[in-house]
Amino acid sequence: MMKMNKLGCLLLSTVLLTITAGCGTASVTETSAKPAAEAKMEVKTEVKKSEEIKTVKFSEVIRSIFYAPHYIAMQKGFFKEEGLNVDMNTAQGSDKGAAALIAGVADISLVGPETAIYIYNQKGDKTLKIFHQLTIKDGSFLLSRTKLNGFKWSDLEGKSVVGWRPGSAPQMVLNSKLQQEKVKADVITNIASPAMAGAFTSGKGDFIQVFEPIASTLEKEGKAFYAAAVGQAFGPFPETSYVATSDYIKKNPETIQKFVNAVAKGTKWLNTASPDEIAEALMPFFEETPKDIIIQSIDRYKKQDTWSAVPELTAEQFETLQKMLIENDVLKPEQKLSDMGAVVDMSFVKNIGKAGK
Repeated sequence: MMKMNKLGCLLLSTVLLTITAGCGTASVTETSAKPAAEAKMEVKTEVKKSEEIKTVKFSEVIRSIFYAPHYIAMQKGFFKEEGLNVDMNTAQGSDKGAAALIAGVADISLVGPETAIYIYNQKGDKTLKIFHQLTIKDGSFLLSRTKLNGFKWSDLEGKSVVGWRPGSAPQMVLNSKLQQEKVKADVITNIASPAMAGAFTSGKGDFIQVFEPIASTLEKEGKAFYAAAVGQAFGPFPETSYVATSDYIKKNPETIQKFVNAVAKGTKWLNTASPDEIAEALMPFFEETPKDIIIQSIDRYKKQDTWSAVPELTAEQFETLQKMLIENDVLKPEQKLSDMGAVVDMSFVKNIGKAGK
């Protein structure tokens, strides 16, 4: 298990690497075109010429349908309606997304909220603040190499699971669930997220913990079998949040409000549109994923109430988060924050749709 000091070193190292490499990933904007998850794409929307468009450098943790409201907001032009152009890249990890903020190569990142706590406890020059809670369940699914007749958590006893890096939200959720069930499994945590599916199909592990659309894709290819929705099994958990540095929020409150408004529009549209409409809107972001896989992925996330109509990180959710961090030995009890306001600002969520209207 990764201790807090190791997490601090990892984040610091990642910051240095990010500064050196200039983020190291291709960007995705609403105005340029290139296929695939780590590439650029074209999203055309009508914008009044008199409006000034502000570009926001945005870093997402991974590419997943778990973050559908954000892609919807881009594709349906909700960011443009708010006067924003989102220049998006895929960080491949919350640690890297946080590092991009600290290094100044990203304005806003979509990461696990635990990163804001990690950074705060390092007592550095910069702190991060969570300003919008996008998901309220874990977004991973457990798949097995062989078909099971009715999955039970005890089926993992003594088995190996291709999982996520130590200290990441999906890794901690699975670990806490295993502790609840009193099950001991060998969770493999040293495989980079882009390589996890390939490692599993090459013979690594008895189970794998992945997000959509990878889970449904592995199933359709006959390489894995559905076992459980980890988020549904574990229950409410604030897994992914929009985060920016305190300095950026202080200097750009209007931009943050517009950003929050746009994502809220994406969530509202997602909750009312037909499966076919949603799939059509998401396909430019998942060009190699068949439409039926996108529809199945959305259905799974909707069934577990992934996206809240009110994207607020509550005191209860923050308590759940810190309890898990302590339980997973990445936060010392004495480092627990008594005032969530140190890393959380929900004022923008409470003003959704009001600013500039």
